[in-house]
Amino acid sequence: MTTLPLPEWAPHEAVWIGFPSDPDLWLADLKPAEAEVAAFAAALYADGRGEEVRLVAAHEDAAKAARELAPFATVLVQPFGDIWLRDTGPIICGDGSRRRAAGFGFNGWGGKYDLPGDDSIGERLAASASLPYAKADWILEGGAIDHDGTGTVITTEQCLLNPNRNTLTKDEVEERLRHDLGFTRVVWLGAGLMNDHTDGHVDNLARFVAPARVAIPTAAEDDPNTAVYEDAARRLAEAGLDIVTLPSPGRIENDEGDIIPASYMNFYIGNAAVVVPQYGAPNDAAAVEAAQALFPGRVAIGLRADHVLTGGGSFHCISQQVPA
Repeated sequence: MTTLPLPEWAPHEAVWIGFPSDPDLWLADLKPAEAEVAAFAAALYADGRGEEVRLVAAHEDAAKAARELAPFATVLVQPFGDIWLRDTGPIICGDGSRRRAAGFGFNGWGGKYDLPGDDSIGERLAASASLPYAKADWILEGGAIDHDGTGTVITTEQCLLNPNRNTLTKDEVEERLRHDLGFTRVVWLGAGLMNDHTDGHVDNLARFVAPARVAIPTAAEDDPNTAVYEDAARRLAEAGLDIVTLPSPGRIENDEGDIIPASYMNFYIGNAAVVVPQYGAPNDAAAVEAAQALFPGRVAIGLRADHVLTGGGSFHCISQQVPA
């Protein structure tokens, strides 16, 4: 029997977090992004009450900065293109007594950002944790799926059926999710957030918070993703899943006036804390309050993620948990 990925709320041995490393990619956002990542790491470590933090730096200069900002963390030096370990790292499956690392092909989100090291970092991280590793022969990013530990997984048609990843039918994708990750039920959503270069990763749109229970955003005023949220709610209801909501940050633009895919759904569920990205939007505090209500056994913490977001993602995107 194929072991399933454990849900994010299951106990963690550790978490891998990508540490900003390339000045040419991050430019003026490098140092502020380093600080945001270090604050995220500290919230998960929780003065030793949370989980072991393994910061992954691409080279020794970045590792030095990581050690200075997060002296509590284990720092691993592993070459990579960029920090989005949710997509490039291995997906850890287990049944409580055994674990395995599942790897997949990676092509820079459909050929958009093809950077050296991103296609092999998953196998190297698995080896660093002494986990058996097997790589499937198709493209899949970890942020494209979210699951509840019982065999149900949610994803988007925009991403998993995109010909810039694979040339697979819906039935073929479902069969591969079953064979490679053990899922028994696939719930398909439609499109992801506007201008998301991942082509609609579900971890910006809908997240399991308990078995068969999914959190999605409620639209803010002038929200560019209102129709996306409404379509997701309809599909989840038709699938018989319990729906709860977090507010949306609404319309968030970059310095050039372009809408960017800011989302509170990109939270990370740690052993001690649930960390919710913040953008200086009116709903920031309300999103943390909503997350706290969903996870009463953990402390919900809001942390700014503006500079990490300039790279295209947030806290969930840069992390990959290692289940206990």
